[in-house]
Formats: sequence, structure tokens, C-alpha cells
Amino acid sequence: MEWRISDGLVDYQQAVRDMEERVAAIRAGGAEEMVWLLQHPALYTAGTSAKAGDLLDAGGLPVYQTGRGGQYTYHGPGQRVAYVMLDLQARKLDIRCYVAMLEDWLIATLHRFNLNGERRAGRIGIWIDRGQGKDDKIGAIGVRVRRWVTYHGISLNVEPELSHYAGIVPCGIKQHGVTSLVDLGLPIEMAEVDKQLRHAWDEVFGGPEPL
Repeated sequence: MEWRISDGLVDYQQAVRDMEERVAAIRAGGAEEMVWLLQHPALYTAGTSAKAGDLLDAGGLPVYQTGRGGQYTYHGPGQRVAYVMLDLQARKLDIRCYVAMLEDWLIATLHRFNLNGERRAGRIGIWIDRGQGKDDKIGAIGVRVRRWVTYHGISLNVEPELSHYAGIVPCGIKQHGVTSLVDLGLPIEMAEVDKQLRHAWDEVFGGPEPL
């Protein structure tokens, strides 16, 4: 299995093209599975369930329609995006189990920074309890599967510009906010986040070999 880390900011449309090529190659038996860690320029994406009214004010940022599941989300510098290209048939995983494992991956990563990331019934993603009934989202999940090979994946807010989330209703949820590691008082370098993502991956998915 390949782990790729891209320096700089990766164009969103190019990233989608690269993922689609890799998915086809994996399905054809010509490439290994891959986890691709990267950052995008500031932009919004609309998943297959996005509602037009949830785009409040793009503020000049580009908006891309994308084939992943979910609604509107923001990507930008300071957010670690992990695109995951796995062969679910080889791993004997169904889609629901796979999404649950992505959630577990984010939770296990946050635990390594002494944060309690949590699921919430009826809400996609991983949440931080801020007290007094307030939850803030710190990790997003949006996947697509083509012929049992996955792509798109997760994002974890490390130090993004949180004000950009005001341009959308993130994932269609109005009553809760968004946070990041830095917002929670943890000024952690991206390289350290990547290291812990890798360790947590091995913990959840069982190492580099298919299950």
C-alpha cells in the first residue's frame, strides 16, 4: 500500500482526475491501494446531497460539484485532506463498515492528541463536545465507491481559516459550529498530524496489508 504526501496546495480538479486514474488502475490490478495526504487551496465542494440554499456566500471562492457523498464542505490551507483508495472486495468490507472505520480512524487520531472525537446520531463526521449542549465539527467524511474501489475520504481541521465556513451550512447542519486543533489550543505541526494519522491507520485498518 502506498502513502503519498503532497507538498504545497493541490488543485482540486486535478486531484479528482488523479484519484479516478488510480481507482481504475487498482481495479485493473495495475496499482497498489493508496492513502494520499494533501492540502487544497481555499474552495467549497458540493456533494451529491448538497442543497443550493446551503451555499450562503462563496465570497469569491471557487465552488466545485463533486461525486462524493454528503453536502457542502470547505477545503483550504491548514486542513489535512486524506484521500483513500482501497479495494473493498480484497479487504472483505462493505461500504457501511468502511465508513465506520474512517470514523474510527479520525477518532483514534484525535485520541493521540488527548481529544475525545465523537460520532453523533444523524450527523456525518466527527465532533468535539464544547459543553452546554454545543458540538463543533473537527473532521469530515465524504466517500465515493467505483466498482468496489473507494476514493475521496476524510478531512481533519488542523489550522484552517475557520471564517470560511461562514460561507456555507457545513454538511447541512446549522445549529453547530466548526473547530480545529489550533482552535482547541493545540498548535500541532502538519507533519506530526501525518505521523499520528499513519499510526492510527495501522491501529484501525490493521497495518499495510489487506485484512
